Amino acid sequence: MYTEKVMDHFQHPRNVGELENASGVGTVGNAKCGDIMRMYLDIDDNQVIQDVKFKTFGCGAAVATSSMATELVKGLTVQEALTVTNKAVMEALDGLPAVKVHCSLLAEEAIHAALWDYAEKNGIQIEGLKKPKNDIHEEEEVNEEY
Repeated sequence: MYTEKVMDHFQHPRNVGELENASGVGTVGNAKCGDIMRMYLDIDDNQVIQDVKFKTFGCGAAVATSSMATELVKGLTVQEALTVTNKAVMEALDGLPAVKVHCSLLAEEAIHAALWDYAEKNGIQIEGLKKPKNDIHEEEEVNEEY
């Protein structure tokens, strides 16, 4: 059912945790399945993502896609990170079952939500970035036991 890469990222997720004083934080959720992802970005003055962490409450595929998404965006510029799509996440994991594709969409949305937060905090516009539809705001209650 799951590829070896999905299982590896689920059993040994990369970049788990949170970043204090993150440049951008994005939290997204899917009401249908209950998955919640929070992504933290540390972006330097050259708009390069120096570090990235995540916390995910959800199924194995949600954890695996979060983990892979962090691996894909680390070291990219803000503009390059925008090009990391759910398809890229799925391909990097050697595929997902059709019923779990929504997890890769959530990972893409988490990246965009964190980039949106970064742009808002810095009063800048990032070409091609749209306000996330699926964003869960910080003041909303989120289970912290990811």
